[in-house]
Amino acid sequence: MILLIHKKNIVKEIIDLETNQLIKCTITKPIAALFFLADNYKDRLLVWCHQSLKPFLNKQEIKKSFHLKNMMMSFSAHQYLPEQIGYVEDSPFLKVNKNVKYPTWLMSSNVGVIYASQLLKFKNQVKENDSFDFVLNSIAKLGMPKGLFCYSDPKLLKETLIDVKVQASYYVLFKFVKLHYKGVWSVLLLLNFIIYDSKFLFLSFIKTVFIKKLNYEPCFSLEALSKPDFKDVTIDVIIPTIGRKDFLHDVLLDLEKQALLPKKVIIVEQNEVKNSKTELDFISNKSWPFKIAHKFIHQTGACNARNLALKSVTADYVYLADDDNKFDKGLLKSIIQKMQSFNFDVIAMSYLQKNEIEKNKKDIQWHAFGGGSSVIASKYLETVSFNMAYEFGYGEDTDFGMQLRNLGADVIYTPDIKILHLKAPIGGFRTKFIHPWEKHVDLKPKPSPTVMLSRMNNTTKQQLLGYKTGLFIKFYKDQDIINPFKYYTVFKKQWQESVSWANKLKKG
Repeated sequence: MILLIHKKNIVKEIIDLETNQLIKCTITKPIAALFFLADNYKDRLLVWCHQSLKPFLNKQEIKKSFHLKNMMMSFSAHQYLPEQIGYVEDSPFLKVNKNVKYPTWLMSSNVGVIYASQLLKFKNQVKENDSFDFVLNSIAKLGMPKGLFCYSDPKLLKETLIDVKVQASYYVLFKFVKLHYKGVWSVLLLLNFIIYDSKFLFLSFIKTVFIKKLNYEPCFSLEALSKPDFKDVTIDVIIPTIGRKDFLHDVLLDLEKQALLPKKVIIVEQNEVKNSKTELDFISNKSWPFKIAHKFIHQTGACNARNLALKSVTADYVYLADDDNKFDKGLLKSIIQKMQSFNFDVIAMSYLQKNEIEKNKKDIQWHAFGGGSSVIASKYLETVSFNMAYEFGYGEDTDFGMQLRNLGADVIYTPDIKILHLKAPIGGFRTKFIHPWEKHVDLKPKPSPTVMLSRMNNTTKQQLLGYKTGLFIKFYKDQDIINPFKYYTVFKKQWQESVSWANKLKKG
């Protein structure tokens, strides 16, 4: 490791931590000095640290945590960009849990680390005249969608009581948005400032009008820094099902052909008709090469069914499957090999329908979570569950993914591991579930209260307000009220109705 110590955007010293020798460098700007070091030490870890934090640098933890070349980590108790970045960024990467290693592109000059050869991929993309914090955030924002794994990690420091707070101005925020988002988002940022902060930042907006969005092309490949420790591990499969007998049978046949057989397949069959009997006769009529734990219940709902199944998991990993999946015989083996090779705790597989085209080409930190196409290390199951407040609604997968991230698990999307989603017709629901708010035809909540609950729980205040503005604009053209002021009055009532119901759901 090579350590760069800085203060007030000036390099103070550079130390080779392997030899404990000083490295001579006449460059005074930290980011320029890092690029100089990257040119001369391509296969080394480059660490930066504010001078006041040098005594607290956790060198052992940096080596331990930094297990992939395509990584970037930093930590600060405060974020550089103003919280209003949430007006334009709708992702789980802003509401950062500072107590765990959390996926985010929000970087800090306080302390951080990146592999030298990976930093060089940004040499012609960023301006060294910008501040250290601005460039670090820009690098992470550009690299994350291309496969650079970025984290906030408190363990970079032995203690986090000291924090050097660096705050960007609103002008810098507008500049950052113009460089990294589509142009329309700068307009929405200005609008949200006016609506929610009563700040008329026309000068900051106008000064950045002619700034063009950065076009970043390089991609990052997975490359472990040490040999993987392959162990003999087991995997369970859970499948909630309702009225899809033939599709479920085909899933079991695919599991039967696996090069790595599951330890156990946990099936939760739902039929809301009392005194009804199972229709899954093939479970007992055939000999399967794995144990099948079949639970037949009269309560419908995916959240309840998955939670019931998760309680029966005993393997090292669990594959959360749907009853209309289709996959090849190498699926489970490929999953375990990738998770062990790169120390992943959660992966989400490519889950497309027929004729859909995979747009992602690289493994990336994913903004979502798929309850029917993901694999989780079972060590998290004691803490996470599908929130029953979302039953028969939307948002349970998003919430479950956030629970995992808040425990320090990252959700990695793996486009090379594929499942075909057959998208079978809806199963055997005899009656449509009607939420209590659907009975109020005179004032329907907008958005759905389960969506509102998910956003209230899992996004920042500014992200929620930005979503509110976007929702207002999106639905204006799809409703009958032409007068925008009258529509806004109605929309506010619908929004508040949704908040009210979301709070009721939150209380159970």
